[in-house]
Amino acid sequence: MCQKSQLAKLGLFDAKVPRYTSYPTVPHFAPHIGAAHFQSWLAQIPAGSQISLYVHVPFCRSLCWFCMCRTQGTRSDAPIVAYVAALKQEISLLKSHLPKDVSLARIHWGGGTPTILPPDMIRDLAAALLDMAPLAAGAEFSVEIDPNEFDQARCQALIDAGLTRASIGVQGFDDTTQQAIGRSLTFDRVAQVVAMLRQGGVQDLSTDLLFGLPHQTLAQIRHSTRQLLSLTPDRVALYGYKHLPAMVRRQTMIPSETLPKPEDRLELFSAARAICLQQGYQQIGLDSFARPGDSLCAARETQSLKRGFQGYSDDPAEVLIGLGASAISRFPQGYAQNAPSTARYMATVQGGSKGGSFAAARGHAFGGEDQLREHIIKALLCGFSIPSDQILQRFPDQKARFDTLVSQACAAFPGILVQTSNGAVVTESARAITRVVARHFDTYEAAGADSLPITAPDTLASSA
Repeated sequence: MCQKSQLAKLGLFDAKVPRYTSYPTVPHFAPHIGAAHFQSWLAQIPAGSQISLYVHVPFCRSLCWFCMCRTQGTRSDAPIVAYVAALKQEISLLKSHLPKDVSLARIHWGGGTPTILPPDMIRDLAAALLDMAPLAAGAEFSVEIDPNEFDQARCQALIDAGLTRASIGVQGFDDTTQQAIGRSLTFDRVAQVVAMLRQGGVQDLSTDLLFGLPHQTLAQIRHSTRQLLSLTPDRVALYGYKHLPAMVRRQTMIPSETLPKPEDRLELFSAARAICLQQGYQQIGLDSFARPGDSLCAARETQSLKRGFQGYSDDPAEVLIGLGASAISRFPQGYAQNAPSTARYMATVQGGSKGGSFAAARGHAFGGEDQLREHIIKALLCGFSIPSDQILQRFPDQKARFDTLVSQACAAFPGILVQTSNGAVVTESARAITRVVARHFDTYEAAGADSLPITAPDTLASSA
């Protein structure tokens, strides 16, 4: 890796750069893209193709102060019951508009806390999804699990529903940092959840850790990383805490002066990364690690790795449909995001006596060079390169523009982005600033809500 002085000159410690889980980024979605666009794009899905689903459950029993997801606290199950009824209405509406013989490549439940749902509601929601369309061969059904909102009954309900991968939210095990972010989780509790899942036959486990937390030290993150890896998860995502109290009111509970400095954040990431590599995990893109043999490793080698709102994936589907408040859909034609307000979302899909409608409230329709630039940015973040053969196969009529864009970027980052006979590559020592390089291809100059001093790789782990 480059020396700190070199990284500082390149803007690593003060640049505000989008996380590029989409292009353009969410702050550039516009309100004129709505339900009509969503419905039109649905109609253009080829018959017999595979699609993927993201289901957003925004409820939590208590709100962690670090979290930027679209969530709301509830002690009662009444709002959850009403929300799931609206989800089922949206699923029914979607079923009536899907082309024939569509199957499901991926189903992912995110939140919030999807495991806040009681067992009978888990089964009911899963049945509604599978009634809408069948699973494709090799399909994956994953659910984000809060270890503090999980028990044997919920575990069995998910297994009965076809769960194939559990995504366990860990963040860390140190008491000091836990208290500073309004969270309480022990290693023993996570170990119990892992044992419960594996005893039930769920072997594919994804986990995540946070660096850059208040009061976090190198010793703490090293200890948490070693503890987590002792459970041998298949995947570990190493995300950076994003502190934006002006936008996320709950983060005002975390004093800014308790946070590590940008240079220290880089050291925290590097320490956890080193342990993952020492334990035999392979780095996937900017911030994820997988055990050899995991499908993400194969996707990286075949250049089929994808990056989206849930991080890195090997999802084969070109279409991702988001269900629930604030959920984002991705089509070849653009993005569509549901109304973020739970009340507005529910009112729209249920619709009263007039009948419900799709809840897409904003988005972006691709135009101009959007898709070319999107593929360049995703190639950088997934493989630290810009492969001309792969990209020009998709955009053969844009070779001259592609060559110009790559040449200009190489000139802007001498010794960092190096031109090759097949496009360009980011030098290994400079991979920490890959998102700075990616920003060079962004005509929207994304900043603010989707940006932060990058200091080390980050990704957006939620849908909103």
